[in-house]
Amino acid sequence: MKAPLTTLALLIATPAAAQDRMTVMLDWFVNPDHGPIIIAEQQGYFADAGLEVEVIAPADPSDPPKMAAAGRADLAISYQPQLHLQVAEGMPLIRVGTLVATPLNCLLVLKDGPIGDIADLAGRKVGFSVAGVEEALLSAMLGQAGLETGDIELVNVNWSLSPALMSGQVDAVIGAFRNFELNQMEIERVPGRCFYPEEEGVPTYDELIYVANPETMDADMIRRFLGATEKATQFIVNHPQQSWEMFAATSAELRDELNERAWADTIPRFALRPEALDQGRYARFETFLHEAGLIEGTRPVSDLAIDLRAQ
Repeated sequence: MKAPLTTLALLIATPAAAQDRMTVMLDWFVNPDHGPIIIAEQQGYFADAGLEVEVIAPADPSDPPKMAAAGRADLAISYQPQLHLQVAEGMPLIRVGTLVATPLNCLLVLKDGPIGDIADLAGRKVGFSVAGVEEALLSAMLGQAGLETGDIELVNVNWSLSPALMSGQVDAVIGAFRNFELNQMEIERVPGRCFYPEEEGVPTYDELIYVANPETMDADMIRRFLGATEKATQFIVNHPQQSWEMFAATSAELRDELNERAWADTIPRFALRPEALDQGRYARFETFLHEAGLIEGTRPVSDLAIDLRAQ
């Protein structure tokens, strides 16, 4: 989700004897992507697991993995593509669980605009927010249409993705989240259309993951956390409207049409088995980034991700 940054710290806790305290850094301010964490607290699943969980929204979205690597957070929510780059740079991180198990990123264009297929982007402007991975995704997608990044003009629109597209500043944007920007544009009555990376030459990947420092993490505590969020995900899937009402009740800022739409669109994407690891998915994306020139060499999956059930 791309929106103005806000700083938010939520103390999610139910006082009880002998509970273990843990800190979880979000990737952004609280939004429907974090539904299983919020519902796990609301339903008492953390308390049942003997956990007192402090959930902190970052002032800077680049901070969470750094906080986890430094041991200043037990868990951080991050992104699989970024994890590969960070591990290649020597950051002590490993994936221990999955929150959103499908890509959310997409190449977004106006539904009724001049871009009928990706090949139509030749000679046009494409906005982006984060250099590196987003450019690699775009390059692969362009390649499927016989284009290269040199055939388009890249424009840094910071975090103003859908506004830049709706205003005509650019003809497409990469990095838009299909569960948020598409809904935002629909609400604004300027509908958009997504080209999905996993359908356009990019290996599929986990969008949101939980990362920890492998040298300092408390594996038992993390297993209990993931077990609680797994229960919460099952509750969300079984009771979508009730869970939305519980989620929205936690903050007035969440009670709007955009978040309600995003909630419904995100439910099918939550990881039903957050501990489970698809090793092939990580191996393929590691190779993709190496071939794109973003990392030197490739690392074994065991350096990137683990399944705590097997530990």
